Amino acid sequence: MNFKQNQKINQVTENTLVVGIDIAKRTHYASFVDDRGRLLQKAFSVQQSQEGFQYLYQRILSSMNELGKTEVIVGIEPTGHYWLNLAYFLDDVGIPLVMTNPMHVKRSKELDDNLPTKNDRKDSVVIARLVKDGRFSYPRLLKGTEAELRAGATFRANLTEELGAIKNKMIRWLDRYFPEYPKVFPSFGKTALAALECTPLPCDLIEKQPEEVLDLYRKIEGLKSPQRPKVVQLIEEASQSIGITEGHQMARLEIAAYVQRFRELETDIEDLSRQLTERIQTSVEYEVLTSVPGLGDATIVDLLSEIGSFSHYQHPRQLIKLAGLTLRENSSGQHKGQKRISKRGRRRLRALLFRVMMPMVRHNPAFKLLHEYYTTRAQNPLRKKQSIVVLCGKLLKILHTISTKHVVFDAERMMKDIPCLEEAR
Repeated sequence: MNFKQNQKINQVTENTLVVGIDIAKRTHYASFVDDRGRLLQKAFSVQQSQEGFQYLYQRILSSMNELGKTEVIVGIEPTGHYWLNLAYFLDDVGIPLVMTNPMHVKRSKELDDNLPTKNDRKDSVVIARLVKDGRFSYPRLLKGTEAELRAGATFRANLTEELGAIKNKMIRWLDRYFPEYPKVFPSFGKTALAALECTPLPCDLIEKQPEEVLDLYRKIEGLKSPQRPKVVQLIEEASQSIGITEGHQMARLEIAAYVQRFRELETDIEDLSRQLTERIQTSVEYEVLTSVPGLGDATIVDLLSEIGSFSHYQHPRQLIKLAGLTLRENSSGQHKGQKRISKRGRRRLRALLFRVMMPMVRHNPAFKLLHEYYTTRAQNPLRKKQSIVVLCGKLLKILHTISTKHVVFDAERMMKDIPCLEEAR
């Protein structure tokens, strides 16, 4: 839920026990304060284990009983992924959890002792006092399909990153031992991989006939008809190669390992993408999202893995803030600073929106016309990148509307709803 600042402050009353926890990998530290920030319990350690979590839970219950508190709120500063285990445990036992901004913790730690000292015990108290002032946000713990999509999309991104690294290693290997190879095969297709697997070095091709090499490639699983012209060209390039001629035994082992890992990653990514696509096709939002030109299955998977369901958000502004597309300004007195996006949000969501919007402004008539209007209007024309940022926010508003109202995207209706587009037409 989107609570305003006063509503957050009102949640902490004289009957509320405020718990601040500084998160670490092995040992957390927790402190208790009241609604006025008075320290009720000095920082104590909590182990990252079932016993440690149960110990924290019992300490909370006993302190509430001793102090006459009827409510409790736990605040944490998220550190990597280490907070997730505790978060799900607190959710299971029914204790509300909130999160403080690490930047707020860093900048307010000197308020108590006027010292830049930083340690886990001190940070837990700082976190608790930020919570009692309403300086917190509400995490949304992913469950069911949303959790599966987030885990799957993250795993796919990691595999894709590893695939890119393997490609770079293969290119580096070719630069040393067979620099003419990219002239024949600019990308790693089936025939290209077969060549690296069967005849990786120029000496493997010299004095061989094309049919002889083609017979070798046909033995590779999944390659029935290798490209004969490419093979002929590869033999010609091998005859005048300047590749290194030393260390070939280890070089063969190296490229064989790269090719094997490349094939494994391609298979894993393909299988994972298929499973993720099957899962999102059961979503109630899938049909309306596919009605937007430019949104394919892979994009929808990444989109829903980052934001979950659109029904979680009461207003599109929450999505724009989540993507870090809200504007920030640095002005003082007569100085008017330039406005820039905050970038305080999910980096992958912001990158995804930019990747989607770039082809949209070229091929989607509605967004193309709107982009042209923003960049050519008489008053306050935007630069192309500024226009893309504005259109990313516009796309989020459209996706939120069609998903929550369960209507398909209609470009004509979109243009009618925007006066400037009607005038431009």
